[in-house]
Amino acid sequence: MTTRYSGKCLCGQVQISVRGAPRRIGICHCTDCRQESGSAFTFFAVWPAEGFTHSGETAEFQGRRFCSRCGARLFSADEQEAEIKLGILSNAPTPLTPTYELWVKRREHWLSPVEGAEQHEEDRR
Repeated sequence: MTTRYSGKCLCGQVQISVRGAPRRIGICHCTDCRQESGSAFTFFAVWPAEGFTHSGETAEFQGRRFCSRCGARLFSADEQEAEIKLGILSNAPTPLTPTYELWVKRREHWLSPVEGAEQHEEDRR
């Protein structure tokens, strides 16, 4: 059986669906992700593009898609991959665990590293 995840924006106008296992699951502490999310980090997963669908009107800024009505941050996608903000998934908590953390040099001092996850001072190499 193929695993499926679905989610939506805050107002429900944009719906997303992904199927199969993600290629990778991460947390990013970089300045862009912090500013975009309004939080200390972003929790995301990347799936092959062919497993991703969405409906509803989105707007885009620097490749990042968000709901044009409520402004919820949703995903980035190209022909190869779709990066989904995991906070939009309908069922929380998810069984998805980060396998790596990016920009840990910007991680808040009160956050502990994710046990077992690769730690990268900046981007993955």
